[in-house]
Amino acid sequence: MAGAVLLALAGLGLVPAGANAAGSLTLPLGDQDLTETRSAQTLTDGVTLTSIVRGTEPAPADQINTTTRGPYSIKVLTIDPATAKGYVKATYGPDLAKTEPTTALVTGAGALAGVNASFFTFTASQLYPGEQVGLGLFGGKLLSEPLADPAETNFLIDAKTSKALIGHLSWTGTVTNKKTAATLPLEFVNHPPVVPAACATLTAQTDCAVPGDVSLFTPEFAAATPAGAGVEVVLDRKGCVVRTATTRGTALAAGQTSIQATGQDTISLFQALAGGCVTTALAVKEENGKKVALKNSLYGVTGRGLLVRDGKVVEQPTGGSFNDRNPRTLAGTTKDGKIVFVTVDGRQTTSVGTTMAESAALAKALGLRDAMNLDGGGSTSMAVNGTLVNHPAGAERPVGDALVYVDSKYAN
Repeated sequence: MAGAVLLALAGLGLVPAGANAAGSLTLPLGDQDLTETRSAQTLTDGVTLTSIVRGTEPAPADQINTTTRGPYSIKVLTIDPATAKGYVKATYGPDLAKTEPTTALVTGAGALAGVNASFFTFTASQLYPGEQVGLGLFGGKLLSEPLADPAETNFLIDAKTSKALIGHLSWTGTVTNKKTAATLPLEFVNHPPVVPAACATLTAQTDCAVPGDVSLFTPEFAAATPAGAGVEVVLDRKGCVVRTATTRGTALAAGQTSIQATGQDTISLFQALAGGCVTTALAVKEENGKKVALKNSLYGVTGRGLLVRDGKVVEQPTGGSFNDRNPRTLAGTTKDGKIVFVTVDGRQTTSVGTTMAESAALAKALGLRDAMNLDGGGSTSMAVNGTLVNHPAGAERPVGDALVYVDSKYAN
């Protein structure tokens, strides 16, 4: 019987490292003697939801972050492209600036299942709480730039081929005048530029002698671009100037983009646009410097923390609230190409959550060859058919985007 269970789990890519026909199925979480139960449900061809509970006694409320007795409640969504009829993509709802619950994002995308994905601005008082903090790539469009911070880890998925990549990406962005070849580097994509503190009281940012920011905006960002001091130039789909303004904030029509600048960069923007038409170039590269082809089927989201690389656990930092036990959402791939999403409930007496180190060990034990940490905490959520299947710490939190599985053939 144990052998049959192991064979079934091996088909899902869920056999712990070192397990064999007579070995233990237990995960490396908490004390070794904890009772562990698993149940698997086939959602559709090639897609399985596995529920794992480790530990039976509720944790004392004051020991959630220290107990070795658990319990741990884990959901594992496994997609096998070899037999699944559908595809995985990222989705962000009506626009980038808003937040939506994962259940709504799954339903809105016409998807069968999904998990929360990127870190995002989050603060409710922010004008654009759903804005990704890092990479946001949707249908081949770079709508949020990856951060230079090496701790940022990105998940890329080609919806057409189901090939996934986990690693740290970099980017470059430029605006080049078609007539004069003058080039201006971009600092952000769909992120409000900051007015230099030294020039905050100036009526015109063109009088500022301190460098500011240059940001590209697309219609996907929000109903209007960010308002404030600075300059804004709206371009048509050919890159030609439609209108300019000495303050920021406007609505963009389909096919239009705008470039906003603050500080001394306002002068640089006007100089670069002399002549009327520009070419905007955005490029994304892998860690090895290889250029990423931004094709229509490509999607990417941002996380923080590489957990497993090439089958080896990555050493994790300790100390601090981020690295302590929390609810977690993980993404990974197996050696044979399966795509796996994991949620670990946390901050509850019924599930204590995992540290970053425990998350890495868990990902390895679940058979992931490469794995990363997505946004977690109160954002951790997994939905199937628009219904939560995990138990978030509190009410379901609206999030910036989600990774979802759509159970139909991919079409451009």
